[in-house]
Amino acid sequence: MRGVFLPGGRQVEIRDVPEPVPGPGQVLVRMRASMICGSDIRAIYREHLGRGPEAYRGVIAGHEPCGEIVEVGPECRRFAPGDRVVLYHIAGCGLCDDCRAGYMISCTSPLRAAYGWQRDGGHAKLLLAEERTCLALPDSLSDLDGASVACQFGTAYEAVRRADVSGRDRVLVTGMGPVGMAVGLLAKALGATTVIGVDVERSRLELAERFGALDVAVEATDEAVIRIRGATDGEGCEVSVDASGSRQARATALEGTRRWGRAVMVGEGNRLDVDVSHTLIHPQLTVFGSWVTSLGRMAELLERLARWDLHPDRLVTDTFALEDAARAYEIADAGHSGKVGIVMEG
Repeated sequence: MRGVFLPGGRQVEIRDVPEPVPGPGQVLVRMRASMICGSDIRAIYREHLGRGPEAYRGVIAGHEPCGEIVEVGPECRRFAPGDRVVLYHIAGCGLCDDCRAGYMISCTSPLRAAYGWQRDGGHAKLLLAEERTCLALPDSLSDLDGASVACQFGTAYEAVRRADVSGRDRVLVTGMGPVGMAVGLLAKALGATTVIGVDVERSRLELAERFGALDVAVEATDEAVIRIRGATDGEGCEVSVDASGSRQARATALEGTRRWGRAVMVGEGNRLDVDVSHTLIHPQLTVFGSWVTSLGRMAELLERLARWDLHPDRLVTDTFALEDAARAYEIADAGHSGKVGIVMEG
Protein backbone atom coordinates (compact mmCIF):
# COMPACT_ATOMS: atom_id res chain seq x y z
CA MET A 1 0.00 0.00 0.00
CA ARG A 2 1.01 3.67 -0.18
CA GLY A 3 1.55 5.94 2.81
CA VAL A 4 2.32 9.60 3.43
CA PHE A 5 5.60 10.57 5.15
CA LEU A 6 6.78 13.99 6.33
CA PRO A 7 10.56 14.39 6.02
CA GLY A 8 10.45 18.05 7.12
CA GLY A 9 11.12 21.27 5.23
CA ARG A 10 7.47 21.41 4.07
CA GLN A 11 7.99 18.24 2.01
CA VAL A 12 5.53 15.36 1.59
CA GLU A 13 6.58 11.93 0.32
CA ILE A 14 4.31 9.08 -0.70
CA ARG A 15 6.06 5.72 -0.37
CA ASP A 16 5.16 2.08 -0.95
CA VAL A 17 5.01 0.09 2.29
CA PRO A 18 3.92 -3.46 3.19
CA GLU A 19 0.35 -3.96 4.36
CA PRO A 20 0.34 -4.57 8.13
CA VAL A 21 -0.90 -7.72 9.84
CA PRO A 22 -2.63 -7.55 13.26
CA GLY A 23 -1.03 -9.27 16.23
CA PRO A 24 -2.53 -10.07 19.65
CA GLY A 25 -4.90 -7.34 20.81
CA GLN A 26 -4.60 -5.47 17.53
CA VAL A 27 -7.06 -4.60 14.75
CA LEU A 28 -6.55 -3.65 11.12
CA VAL A 29 -8.54 -0.57 10.17
CA ARG A 30 -9.34 0.45 6.61
CA MET A 31 -9.01 4.21 6.59
CA ARG A 32 -11.95 6.34 5.50
CA ALA A 33 -10.72 9.77 6.65
CA SER A 34 -7.56 11.09 8.27
CA MET A 35 -7.33 14.75 9.27
CA ILE A 36 -4.35 17.13 9.42
CA CYS A 37 -3.70 18.66 12.85
CA GLY A 38 -1.97 21.94 13.64
CA SER A 39 0.66 20.03 15.62
CA ASP A 40 1.50 18.04 12.46
CA ILE A 41 2.12 21.31 10.64
CA ARG A 42 4.08 23.00 13.41
CA ALA A 43 6.22 20.12 14.69
CA ILE A 44 6.63 17.76 11.74
CA TYR A 45 5.71 19.24 8.34
CA ARG A 46 7.67 22.48 8.65
CA GLU A 47 10.53 21.02 10.66
CA HIS A 48 11.00 18.19 13.12
CA LEU A 49 10.80 19.90 16.50
CA GLY A 50 10.22 16.97 18.84
CA ARG A 51 12.95 15.50 21.02
CA GLY A 52 13.31 12.19 22.81
CA PRO A 53 10.28 9.93 23.16
CA GLU A 54 7.92 12.48 21.57
CA ALA A 55 9.97 12.96 18.38
CA TYR A 56 8.58 12.05 14.98
CA ARG A 57 10.13 8.72 14.00
CA GLY A 58 9.66 8.82 10.23
CA VAL A 59 6.43 6.81 10.28
CA ILE A 60 3.27 7.16 8.17
CA ALA A 61 1.71 10.47 9.20
CA GLY A 62 -1.81 11.21 10.43
CA HIS A 63 -2.94 11.06 14.07
CA GLU A 64 -6.64 11.80 13.55
CA PRO A 65 -7.89 8.64 11.81
CA CYS A 66 -11.31 7.09 11.35
CA GLY A 67 -12.26 3.93 9.49
CA GLU A 68 -13.70 0.44 9.43
CA ILE A 69 -12.17 -2.65 10.99
CA VAL A 70 -11.38 -5.30 8.38
CA GLU A 71 -9.44 -7.82 10.48
CA VAL A 72 -8.89 -8.53 14.17
CA GLY A 73 -5.95 -10.28 15.77
CA PRO A 74 -5.97 -12.87 18.55
CA GLU A 75 -7.20 -11.77 21.99
CA CYS A 76 -9.44 -8.98 20.66
CA ARG A 77 -12.56 -8.85 22.83
CA ARG A 78 -14.80 -6.00 21.72
CA PHE A 79 -14.63 -5.15 18.03
CA ALA A 80 -15.19 -7.20 14.88
CA PRO A 81 -14.77 -6.72 11.13
CA GLY A 82 -17.27 -4.20 9.83
CA ASP A 83 -17.25 -2.01 12.94
CA ARG A 84 -16.69 1.70 12.34
CA VAL A 85 -14.20 3.17 14.79
CA VAL A 86 -12.44 6.35 15.84
CA LEU A 87 -8.97 6.07 17.32
CA TYR A 88 -7.66 7.66 20.49
CA HIS A 89 -4.40 8.67 18.94
CA ILE A 90 -1.92 7.56 21.60
CA ALA A 91 -1.29 3.98 22.66
CA GLY A 92 0.10 4.08 26.19
CA CYS A 93 1.57 1.35 28.36
CA GLY A 94 -1.88 0.67 29.85
CA LEU A 95 -0.49 0.22 33.37
CA CYS A 96 0.51 3.65 34.71
CA ASP A 97 -1.90 5.88 36.63
CA ASP A 98 -2.50 8.14 33.63
CA CYS A 99 -3.29 5.24 31.32
CA ARG A 100 -5.62 3.69 33.92
CA ALA A 101 -7.43 7.03 34.06
CA GLY A 102 -7.74 7.02 30.26
CA TYR A 103 -5.23 9.85 29.73
CA MET A 104 -2.77 7.91 27.60
CA ILE A 105 -1.57 11.25 26.24
CA SER A 106 0.25 11.69 29.57
CA CYS A 107 1.83 8.22 29.69
CA THR A 108 5.56 8.52 30.37
CA SER A 109 6.47 4.91 29.60
CA PRO A 110 8.95 4.21 26.75
CA LEU A 111 6.14 2.05 25.33
CA ARG A 112 3.96 5.11 24.65
CA ALA A 113 3.52 5.72 20.92
CA ALA A 114 1.27 8.17 19.10
CA TYR A 115 -0.21 7.25 15.73
CA GLY A 116 1.45 9.33 13.05
CA TRP A 117 4.38 10.28 15.31
CA GLN A 118 6.02 7.17 16.78
CA ARG A 119 3.96 4.50 15.00
CA ASP A 120 2.23 4.44 11.63
CA GLY A 121 -0.78 6.73 11.36
CA GLY A 122 -3.85 7.17 9.21
CA HIS A 123 -2.49 8.61 5.94
CA ALA A 124 -2.60 5.22 4.22
CA LYS A 125 -5.11 2.60 3.10
CA LEU A 126 -4.73 0.54 6.29
CA LEU A 127 -3.75 1.30 9.88
CA LEU A 128 -2.62 -1.20 12.51
CA ALA A 129 -4.20 -0.19 15.83
CA GLU A 130 -4.39 -1.43 19.38
CA GLU A 131 -7.96 -2.50 20.07
CA ARG A 132 -7.87 -0.63 23.40
CA THR A 133 -7.46 2.68 21.52
CA CYS A 134 -10.58 2.15 19.40
CA LEU A 135 -13.96 3.73 20.13
CA ALA A 136 -17.18 2.92 18.31
CA LEU A 137 -18.37 5.60 15.90
CA PRO A 138 -22.14 6.20 16.21
CA ASP A 139 -24.10 5.43 13.04
CA SER A 140 -25.35 9.02 12.77
CA LEU A 141 -21.82 10.44 12.54
CA SER A 142 -19.87 10.53 9.28
CA ASP A 143 -16.31 9.37 8.74
CA LEU A 144 -15.20 13.01 8.62
CA ASP A 145 -17.05 13.59 11.90
CA GLY A 146 -15.16 10.72 13.46
CA ALA A 147 -11.77 11.79 12.16
CA SER A 148 -12.36 15.28 13.58
CA VAL A 149 -12.92 13.97 17.10
CA ALA A 150 -9.64 12.69 18.55
CA CYS A 151 -7.37 15.70 18.60
CA GLN A 152 -9.60 18.57 17.44
CA PHE A 153 -13.01 18.17 19.08
CA GLY A 154 -11.58 15.95 21.81
CA THR A 155 -9.11 18.65 22.82
CA ALA A 156 -11.85 21.28 22.68
CA TYR A 157 -14.28 19.16 24.69
CA GLU A 158 -11.72 18.48 27.40
CA ALA A 159 -11.16 22.24 27.71
CA VAL A 160 -14.83 23.19 28.08
CA ARG A 161 -15.51 20.29 30.43
CA ARG A 162 -12.42 21.16 32.51
CA ALA A 163 -13.88 24.68 32.88
CA ASP A 164 -17.35 23.21 33.54
CA VAL A 165 -18.99 25.42 30.91
CA SER A 166 -22.76 25.77 31.28
CA GLY A 167 -25.64 28.18 30.67
CA ARG A 168 -24.27 30.53 33.34
CA ASP A 169 -21.24 31.35 31.21
CA ARG A 170 -20.03 33.61 28.47
CA VAL A 171 -16.99 32.08 26.78
CA LEU A 172 -13.99 33.84 25.25
CA VAL A 173 -11.90 31.92 22.70
CA THR A 174 -8.55 33.27 21.53
CA GLY A 175 -7.31 31.61 18.36
CA MET A 176 -10.16 30.68 15.99
CA GLY A 177 -8.45 27.86 14.15
CA PRO A 178 -10.06 24.40 13.98
CA VAL A 179 -9.68 23.76 17.74
CA GLY A 180 -10.90 27.24 18.64
CA MET A 181 -13.96 26.83 16.41
CA ALA A 182 -14.65 23.45 18.01
CA VAL A 183 -14.46 25.11 21.45
CA GLY A 184 -17.05 27.65 20.32
CA LEU A 185 -19.46 25.04 18.98
CA LEU A 186 -19.15 22.82 22.03
CA ALA A 187 -19.47 25.72 24.48
CA LYS A 188 -22.73 26.69 22.80
CA ALA A 189 -23.93 23.07 22.88
CA LEU A 190 -23.29 23.06 26.65
CA GLY A 191 -25.39 26.18 27.04
CA ALA A 192 -22.94 29.10 26.92
CA THR A 193 -24.96 32.25 26.33
CA THR A 194 -22.31 34.07 24.29
CA VAL A 195 -19.10 33.03 22.56
CA ILE A 196 -16.58 35.76 21.75
CA GLY A 197 -13.83 34.81 19.31
CA VAL A 198 -10.50 36.61 18.88
CA ASP A 199 -8.02 36.10 16.06
CA VAL A 200 -5.37 38.01 14.13
CA GLU A 201 -6.86 36.77 10.85
CA ARG A 202 -10.13 38.36 9.80
CA SER A 203 -10.72 35.43 7.43
CA ARG A 204 -10.65 32.98 10.34
CA LEU A 205 -13.20 35.06 12.24
CA GLU A 206 -15.46 35.20 9.19
CA LEU A 207 -15.17 31.43 8.78
CA ALA A 208 -16.03 30.89 12.46
CA GLU A 209 -19.05 33.19 12.12
CA ARG A 210 -20.21 31.28 9.06
CA PHE A 211 -19.96 27.98 10.94
CA GLY A 212 -21.85 29.35 13.95
CA ALA A 213 -18.83 28.93 16.25
CA LEU A 214 -19.00 32.45 17.71
CA ASP A 215 -21.43 35.28 18.39
CA VAL A 216 -19.02 38.22 18.61
CA ALA A 217 -15.89 38.51 16.44
CA VAL A 218 -12.98 40.56 17.77
CA GLU A 219 -9.80 41.24 15.83
CA ALA A 220 -6.61 40.79 17.83
CA THR A 221 -5.57 44.42 18.15
CA ASP A 222 -4.58 46.61 21.12
CA GLU A 223 -8.30 47.30 21.58
CA ALA A 224 -9.30 43.63 21.87
CA VAL A 225 -9.73 43.55 25.66
CA ILE A 226 -11.74 46.79 25.56
CA ARG A 227 -14.05 45.26 22.97
CA ILE A 228 -14.42 42.05 25.00
CA ARG A 229 -15.37 43.97 28.10
CA GLY A 230 -17.69 46.18 26.07
CA ALA A 231 -19.55 43.07 24.88
CA THR A 232 -19.88 41.75 28.46
CA ASP A 233 -21.15 44.80 30.37
CA GLY A 234 -17.60 45.66 31.37
CA GLU A 235 -17.08 42.38 33.25
CA GLY A 236 -15.32 39.98 30.91
CA CYS A 237 -16.23 36.35 30.25
CA GLU A 238 -16.75 33.76 32.94
CA VAL A 239 -14.62 31.32 30.93
CA SER A 240 -11.74 31.86 28.51
CA VAL A 241 -9.93 29.31 26.38
CA ASP A 242 -6.70 30.07 24.56
CA ALA A 243 -6.40 27.82 21.52
CA SER A 244 -3.63 29.77 19.80
CA GLY A 245 -0.49 29.30 21.90
CA SER A 246 0.57 32.90 21.25
CA ARG A 247 1.82 35.00 24.17
CA GLN A 248 -0.39 37.95 23.27
CA ALA A 249 -3.47 35.77 22.84
CA ARG A 250 -2.92 34.19 26.25
CA ALA A 251 -2.62 37.65 27.81
CA THR A 252 -5.85 38.69 26.06
CA ALA A 253 -7.62 35.56 27.30
CA LEU A 254 -6.64 36.24 30.91
CA GLU A 255 -7.39 39.97 30.76
CA GLY A 256 -10.75 39.19 29.19
CA THR A 257 -11.76 36.78 31.95
CA ARG A 258 -14.21 37.97 34.59
CA ARG A 259 -13.21 38.10 38.26
CA TRP A 260 -13.46 34.62 39.81
CA GLY A 261 -13.50 33.22 36.27
CA ARG A 262 -11.85 30.14 34.78
CA ALA A 263 -9.19 30.19 32.05
CA VAL A 264 -7.98 27.16 30.09
CA MET A 265 -4.67 27.03 28.23
CA VAL A 266 -4.88 24.66 25.23
CA GLY A 267 -2.63 26.16 22.55
CA GLU A 268 0.87 24.65 22.51
CA GLY A 269 4.21 26.44 22.64
CA ASN A 270 5.58 29.84 23.66
CA ARG A 271 5.49 31.36 27.15
CA LEU A 272 3.02 32.90 29.56
CA ASP A 273 4.31 36.17 30.99
CA VAL A 274 1.92 38.05 33.27
CA ASP A 275 1.86 40.33 36.26
CA VAL A 276 0.69 37.59 38.62
CA SER A 277 -0.88 39.86 41.23
CA HIS A 278 -2.76 42.01 38.72
CA THR A 279 -3.76 39.22 36.34
CA LEU A 280 -4.29 36.13 38.51
CA ILE A 281 -4.27 36.72 42.25
CA HIS A 282 -6.36 39.86 42.61
CA PRO A 283 -9.05 38.74 40.10
CA GLN A 284 -8.94 35.31 41.78
CA LEU A 285 -8.80 33.40 38.51
CA THR A 286 -8.52 29.63 38.18
CA VAL A 287 -6.17 28.61 35.37
CA PHE A 288 -6.14 25.12 33.85
CA GLY A 289 -3.60 23.51 31.59
CA SER A 290 -5.41 21.03 29.34
CA TRP A 291 -3.67 18.54 27.03
CA VAL A 292 -5.83 16.61 24.55
CA THR A 293 -8.40 14.39 26.36
CA SER A 294 -9.02 10.93 27.80
CA LEU A 295 -10.58 7.78 26.42
CA GLY A 296 -13.57 8.18 28.70
CA ARG A 297 -14.12 11.83 27.82
CA MET A 298 -13.78 11.00 24.13
CA ALA A 299 -16.41 8.26 24.40
CA GLU A 300 -18.66 10.76 26.19
CA LEU A 301 -18.11 13.28 23.42
CA LEU A 302 -19.04 10.81 20.68
CA GLU A 303 -22.29 10.02 22.48
CA ARG A 304 -23.08 13.72 22.99
CA LEU A 305 -22.33 14.65 19.37
CA ALA A 306 -24.83 12.04 18.20
CA ARG A 307 -27.43 13.17 20.75
CA TRP A 308 -26.96 16.86 19.94
CA ASP A 309 -26.90 16.20 16.18
CA LEU A 310 -23.69 18.23 16.14
CA HIS A 311 -21.43 17.28 13.26
CA PRO A 312 -17.74 18.20 13.44
CA ASP A 313 -17.49 17.81 9.67
CA ARG A 314 -19.13 21.22 9.31
CA LEU A 315 -15.70 22.66 10.06
CA VAL A 316 -14.03 20.66 7.26
CA THR A 317 -13.40 23.03 4.36
CA ASP A 318 -11.02 20.97 2.21
CA THR A 319 -10.58 17.26 1.50
CA PHE A 320 -8.03 15.55 -0.73
CA ALA A 321 -7.21 12.08 -2.00
CA LEU A 322 -4.11 10.39 -0.63
CA GLU A 323 -2.22 11.15 -3.85
CA ASP A 324 -2.85 14.88 -3.27
CA ALA A 325 -1.50 14.90 0.29
CA ALA A 326 1.14 17.53 -0.57
CA ARG A 327 -1.57 19.98 -1.58
CA ALA A 328 -3.58 19.13 1.54
CA TYR A 329 -0.62 20.06 3.74
CA GLU A 330 -0.03 23.29 1.79
CA ILE A 331 -3.63 24.38 2.41
CA ALA A 332 -3.46 23.48 6.10
CA ASP A 333 -0.10 25.26 6.47
CA ALA A 334 -1.47 28.50 4.96
CA GLY A 335 -3.74 28.89 8.00
CA HIS A 336 -6.77 30.37 6.22
CA SER A 337 -8.96 27.27 6.04
CA GLY A 338 -11.01 25.25 8.43
CA LYS A 339 -10.14 21.59 8.98
CA VAL A 340 -8.28 19.83 6.15
CA GLY A 341 -8.50 16.09 5.64
CA ILE A 342 -7.37 13.17 3.49
CA VAL A 343 -10.15 10.79 2.46
CA MET A 344 -9.86 7.26 1.12
CA GLU A 345 -12.33 5.60 -1.23
CA GLY A 346 -13.56 2.02 -1.11
